[in-house]
Amino acid sequence: MIWGSGFIEAMDKRLEYRCWGAPPTNGRAIVLLHEGLGCVALWRDFPDNLHTATGMPVMAYSRAGYGQSDPDDLPRPLDWMTTEAIMVLPEVLEACRISRPFLVGHSDGATIAAIYAGFQPEAEAAVLIAPHFFTEERGLLEIARTDAQFRGEADMAKRMGKYHRDPQATFSGWADAWLDPDFRQWHVEAALEGIECPVLAIQGRQDQYGTLAQIDAVSRNVDHAKVLIVEECQHTPHLEHPDAVIAAISQFVH
Repeated sequence: MIWGSGFIEAMDKRLEYRCWGAPPTNGRAIVLLHEGLGCVALWRDFPDNLHTATGMPVMAYSRAGYGQSDPDDLPRPLDWMTTEAIMVLPEVLEACRISRPFLVGHSDGATIAAIYAGFQPEAEAAVLIAPHFFTEERGLLEIARTDAQFRGEADMAKRMGKYHRDPQATFSGWADAWLDPDFRQWHVEAALEGIECPVLAIQGRQDQYGTLAQIDAVSRNVDHAKVLIVEECQHTPHLEHPDAVIAAISQFVH
């Protein structure tokens, strides 16, 4: 059984991972799925605090092209989040012997969590933090602004280099996919219709990458979903208001 920290292989890629707490004895563990520019390290102290609050083992991994994982094949296909959920994530879970994943995803990671839960009945539960199910002009404009900032500021690439092997490829892999003109038609809301496990959807009221229409999509398609809107909060509720988010997830777990 793989546990602790190091690298696992999924879809012929070496992916970095880290675990908190003892290995799961019943196949049940919290699995963290990071955002579009995230990785294991950028969860910061959230995994450790989540483990302490819930008492559950926690595992996080960096997708291909992020953190210290192998490079991804670029440009990404526009259905890459579905591929990650259906093809890659199951191999990661099998390597860690997690058969009853309690998924906690942020942004793109929340979308991956929702797609997985919609197609895989073994999902124990899903916490969707600032998810995306369709494109919105608000989010695309913010990504375009961030893209212009990255191209014009060497410091941004340097800062990202502290966490990612190839910050240029990491950034381009994310921004180029989202800003592809064909991506405006991207839509995965239908995956929500298949979710049977408990769901907690969380979003900041001032999220700059998406409106509350994303959370409305969860409520519309998942009758039993619980919703938490965090006030005075943008796109990262788990980092901006960690105590409130961890308390909500802990209550949800128990």
